[in-house]
Amino acid sequence: MSTENRAELLSAVTAAARRHHAAYTLFNQALADRLGLHPTDVQCVSLLALEPEPLTTGKIAKLTGLTSGSATRLVDRLERANLVERRPDPQDRRKARVSLTTQRDAELEAAWRVPGSAFAQALEGFTDEELAVIERYLRLTTEVGSQQTEGLHTK
Repeated sequence: MSTENRAELLSAVTAAARRHHAAYTLFNQALADRLGLHPTDVQCVSLLALEPEPLTTGKIAKLTGLTSGSATRLVDRLERANLVERRPDPQDRRKARVSLTTQRDAELEAAWRVPGSAFAQALEGFTDEELAVIERYLRLTTEVGSQQTEGLHTK
């Protein structure tokens, strides 16, 4: 591949990634609106669902890029919305662990049913090898995004 073709391909990937991010941000806002939540709340619920164990508010702050005070307010909102519950940390009674509740599972599943199906359908035409490349790209760009976010917060 010539350097000119590679430059064009890199430019196309970058443009597609920016469009993807914008479309997903708008989707997240629409889903949050449908559920009566803030977009950050929806993302926190999504991230908590990926974690094998309940998290402290400090870990939630790190995952979401929020300050500890903002993360506490986020958890307060999620608790009032019956999406999470706090339980004492068995290792440190000064801390609480936050986990998802099941109280709104049916509502969340219903809100995600059509979009989730559409996102799954978009991946059906890819081979296993292509899916592995997509997963690698998403994982690596997520790591870069997290690092860059942290850098912007510390400057």
